[in-house]
Amino acid sequence: MTSASQGMGALFGNRFVQAILLSGLFLQIGIWVRNFAVLLFVMDQTGGDPFAVSMISVAEFAPIFIFSFIGGTFADRWKPKRTMVWCDVLSAVSVFAVLLTLVFATWKAVFFATLVSAILSQFSQPSGMRLFKTHVPGELIQMGMSIYQTMFALFMVLGPILGTFVYQHYGIQTAIFIMGVAFLLSAAVLLFLPADPAPSENKPVTRLKEEMAAGFRYVLSKQVLSTLGGCFLTAGLALGLIQPLGVFLVTERLGLPKENIQWLMTANGVAMIIGGVLAMTMSKSFKPQTMLVIGMIVSAAGMVVTGLSTSLWLTLGAQFVSGLVLPAIQIGINTMILSNTEESYVGRVNGILSPLFMGGMVLTMSMSGWLKSMFHIVAMYETAAVLFVIGVLVMLPLYRGGVRSEAGSPGEA
Repeated sequence: MTSASQGMGALFGNRFVQAILLSGLFLQIGIWVRNFAVLLFVMDQTGGDPFAVSMISVAEFAPIFIFSFIGGTFADRWKPKRTMVWCDVLSAVSVFAVLLTLVFATWKAVFFATLVSAILSQFSQPSGMRLFKTHVPGELIQMGMSIYQTMFALFMVLGPILGTFVYQHYGIQTAIFIMGVAFLLSAAVLLFLPADPAPSENKPVTRLKEEMAAGFRYVLSKQVLSTLGGCFLTAGLALGLIQPLGVFLVTERLGLPKENIQWLMTANGVAMIIGGVLAMTMSKSFKPQTMLVIGMIVSAAGMVVTGLSTSLWLTLGAQFVSGLVLPAIQIGINTMILSNTEESYVGRVNGILSPLFMGGMVLTMSMSGWLKSMFHIVAMYETAAVLFVIGVLVMLPLYRGGVRSEAGSPGEA
C-alpha cells in the first residue's frame, strides 16, 4: 500500500473529517440553491433590473468586509463546534422566517436570507479552520484541504444546475424550504464532532480590542502570514480586473453570441474538479508553497493566452488549464495558514487575510468597466497576468528558503 493511500485511509477514518465533509455537502446544497434560486427569482420579480440583481452580490459579499475579522476574533474566543452548530441553526431559522415573510408579506425578504447566512458564515468558517487545526494531524492537513476543495469544485459545476432546476420546477418557496433543511442537516451532522475541549483555567481574560490588536501583531510578526497577505492582495486585484470581462471576451475576441460564455465556465469548472483530484493525489509530494507558486505561474500563462486568443478552442483550453491549477492555489494557501498559525489565532488570521483578497477583487472589479472603455481587453488580461507574476515574486522568498510547518508565538519572526 502506498503512503498516499495510507494517508487517504487515515484521513477518511478520522471522525472529524467524516463529519465536516458531510456537513460541507449539505451546506453546499443549501448555498447553491440559495444563490441561483434567489438570483432567478429576483430577475423574474424585477424584470432583470441591474440594481436589484447587483444587491444580491452586495448581500453576499459585504459581510466579508464587515464581519470577517470580527467573526474570526469571536471564533477564536468561542468554542468552535458550538459556534458552527449555532450558526447553521440560526441560518435555518432565518431562512424559515423568510419563507413565512414570502407567503404573507413581500418578496424582497429573499435578500435577508442571503445576508444573514453570509454574516453567520463569517463566524462558522474560521471555527471550521480551527477544528481542522485541532483534529487533523499536521501531515494530513494538505490532503484534507485537497478533499474539501474538490467538493467545492464539484459544486462549482453542479451547483448552478441544481439551483436552477429547483427554482424552475418547484418555485422559490420550495427552494427556500430546501435551504433551511440543508442548514439543519448540516447542524445535525456537526453534533457528531468531538466535544470542544474545556477552556483552560489559567487562560488570562482579555478584551475584544486586545485580541483584535494581538491578531494584527501576530500576522505582522510572522513572515509566512504577512507574505501571504501580499499574495492575497495581488491575486484579488488580478481576478477582479478580469472577472466582469468574460462576456466581452466571447463577443469581442471570439465574435460569438454572449450565451457562449457558458462553455468557458463549464471548461473552468470541470477542470477544477479534475485539478482537485490531482492535487489530492499529489499533496504528499509537493510542499504547499510549491503548489501555490506553480498554480500562480500557470494561471498567469492562462490569462495571457485567454486575452490573446481569437479561437474558441484555444480559449477553452486556456480556461481549462487555469481551472486545473486553481485548487492547487487554494489548497496551498489554506495549508500554509493552518500549518503556520497557532490554533488560538486561526480565526483572526483568516479574518485578516480574507478581506485583503476580497477587497482587492472588489476594488478592481468596480474599476473594470471604466478601464475597459479606455484600454483594449487584451491589455486588461495581460495586466491581470502581470499582477499574478508580482504575487509569485512576493512568494519567492518563502519558496526558496522553505517554510517551517509550525506555529510560533506572536513574538517570533
